[in-house]
Amino acid sequence: MSRIVKEIEIEGRKATALFDTGAWHTYVRNDYLKKAPKLSVREPYKVALGGRKLVIRETYLVQGKIEGLGFNTEAVPVKRLGRIDGHVLGAIIGAVTLEKWEIRLDPKTGTLDLEGLRRREFTEF
Repeated sequence: MSRIVKEIEIEGRKATALFDTGAWHTYVRNDYLKKAPKLSVREPYKVALGGRKLVIRETYLVQGKIEGLGFNTEAVPVKRLGRIDGHVLGAIIGAVTLEKWEIRLDPKTGTLDLEGLRRREFTEF
C-alpha cells in the first residue's frame, strides 16, 4: 500500500497534495490562499492535525485542478503541513472534498479514480 501524493493546482499555483481519507477537512497552506475568499466560522472548533491542535476560526473557498480537472472546496488554512515521502506538502485533500467530487483512492496502485470530476454531473438524494 502506498500513500497517494500528487501534484495539483490550488488557486493557480502548483502544490503537492496528500489525498487522505483519514482527514475529514481539506487543509491548505496559508501561502496558497491569498486570493481565495475567506469565511468566518461563527463558533470556532478544535481539530488535531499531525500531533498539533488547531482552533478553526476561518475557512477559505478554493479553486483547484487535479490532473487538469477543475474542482472547488472549502479549506482550512494552516501555516505548515510538513513533509511526506520527501515532498513538502501544500495541501491535504480530506474526505469531504473526496466525497463531494466522488474521488476514489486506490492505495494498492497509488492512483486516483477521477470519474466524478470528469463527469461533472451528480444525483442528489
